[in-house]
Amino acid sequence: MKAVHFGAGNIGRGFVGLLLHEGGYDLVFSDVAGALVDAINSTDSYTVHEAGPGGVDRVVTGYRAVNSAEDPDAAADEVATADVVTCAVGPTVLRFIAPAIAAGLARRSPDLDPLQVMACENAIGATDQLRAEIEKIDADAAGRAVFANTAVDRIVPAQPADGGVDVTVEPYFEWAIEQGPFAGRLPNIPGAHFVDDLGPYIERKLFTVNTGHAATAYFGALAGIERISDALADPSIASRVEAALKETSAMLAAVHGLDPAELAEYRATILDRFRNPELIDTVQRVGRQPLRKLSRHERFIGPASQAAERDLSTDALIAAVGAALAFDDPSDEQSVELQRLLRTEDAYALTAAVTGLEPEHPLFEAVHAAFVTRQNELREA
Repeated sequence: MKAVHFGAGNIGRGFVGLLLHEGGYDLVFSDVAGALVDAINSTDSYTVHEAGPGGVDRVVTGYRAVNSAEDPDAAADEVATADVVTCAVGPTVLRFIAPAIAAGLARRSPDLDPLQVMACENAIGATDQLRAEIEKIDADAAGRAVFANTAVDRIVPAQPADGGVDVTVEPYFEWAIEQGPFAGRLPNIPGAHFVDDLGPYIERKLFTVNTGHAATAYFGALAGIERISDALADPSIASRVEAALKETSAMLAAVHGLDPAELAEYRATILDRFRNPELIDTVQRVGRQPLRKLSRHERFIGPASQAAERDLSTDALIAAVGAALAFDDPSDEQSVELQRLLRTEDAYALTAAVTGLEPEHPLFEAVHAAFVTRQNELREA
C-alpha cells in the first residue's frame, strides 16, 4: 500500500504521516520547500515526540519526499499508483496541489481501485473544495477517486530550530472521517474513526478547539503574554475563553443535538490541552492570519452567527472578535493588512467585507460595534 501526503510540514510528519505509516502505507511526502524535501530524503527515520502526560516517542520509517515545485511529474506519478492521498497544506493552498493530483489521476490505470482522497485541513468541507479544484482541471480524472471529508485535531506547536525533521506534538489526537464515500473499503488508519455524519464532528472541533485556541491567543496578545499556556494561567483570560466556548457549546447543542454534559467535558479537555506547559506555543503563531480567522465560516463568526440566528448569547464571542481586531503583529501579513484597513476604511463596509455578514444578519450590529471600537482605539493612540 502507498500513501502520498501533500505538505511535509510539522502536521504532515507529526500527525497524518505518522498514522499513515502506522497503517502500513509506504509514505511519500510532496512539498514545494526544497530544503525540507532534501532534509527528509537525507534521513532513514524521524521521531514524533509526544510531549505531556502519557506521551511516548514514535519512530517513522519507510518514507521519501518529492519536490512538486521542481518536478511536478514526479508528484503526479506517485499519485497515479497510490492507494491514498492526503494533504495538510492550508485551505488556500488546495488549488495549488490540485493539478498534481489531477495529473496523477489521469495517468492512473483503470485496473486500480479508486484513489482515496482526504484533505486534513482546519476547514469545513476541505475535501469537497479540493475535489472541485480537481474537477475544474479534469472532471473525468476526478471520477477515478473517492473523496471523503475529515475532521482532524492535534496540537503541533512551533518546533525548535535545531529539531531537524523530528516533530514534537501533544499526545491527544482525533481524526474523524466520513465513511460513506468508501462504500465499505475503508483506508487502514489506526486511531481514526469513521462516521456517517461528519458535520457535528467538524463543527464541534472547529468551534471548540480552534475557537478556544484563537481566543486564548488574541486575549493573551492583548495582555502582553507570549505563550498559550501562560495565557490560560491568567484567571481573567481563562474566564473569557471559557465563556466563549460555553457559547459555542450552546450553539452546537441547539444545531446538532449534542449532549450539553458531553460538550462541557469536551471543552474542559480542550482547555487542559492548551494548558500543557510542555507544548511551547506562542500567541503570535496561533493568532496569525486574523483576516481568515474572522471570515464568515471560521472560528468566531461561524459559531456566533449560528448562535445569533437562534437568539443565543454571543457576548463572549464578540469580545474575542474585538481581541482579534486588536491583534497587531508586524511579522504577520494579515495582521498588518487588518490594522491598515481599520485605519483607512469605513467600519460598516469593512465589517461586511471581512466577516461576510449581511447587514441584516442578527449578528452584524454587534460585530460592527467591535470594529468601531477598534477604529476609535487606533485614532486615540
